[in-house]
Amino acid sequence: MDIFKEFRFEAAHRLPNVHPGHKCARMHGHSYIVVITVSGPVGSDSGWVRDFSDLATAWVPLGQLLDHYTLNDVDGLDNPTSENLAVWIWDRIIGALPDLVSVTVRETCTSGCVYKGPGA
Repeated sequence: MDIFKEFRFEAAHRLPNVHPGHKCARMHGHSYIVVITVSGPVGSDSGWVRDFSDLATAWVPLGQLLDHYTLNDVDGLDNPTSENLAVWIWDRIIGALPDLVSVTVRETCTSGCVYKGPGA
């Protein structure tokens, strides 16, 4: 069974690898939503896959690095597309959540990506 927890943060970025006339080449901001999903069996005693607070605890250090910052200035996010951000989050949270199955990054109400790990 999969469970997920949603997190929000505000950040600015620009995309350095798009055509100079592209609107995303200019500095702009987003209200990001990140969804962390883990998977596993439901515990017979606990009745849950994992405590949601485990997901929150794993997110805290990442949220502190991202919230109200310019993503281009964050180590490893020189080209902070939603796709690259999802991989960046995965790489930093998988150690705390080995049952991680996906990282979803939404940069607008209608646009985002889902990363399911290397090789997926």
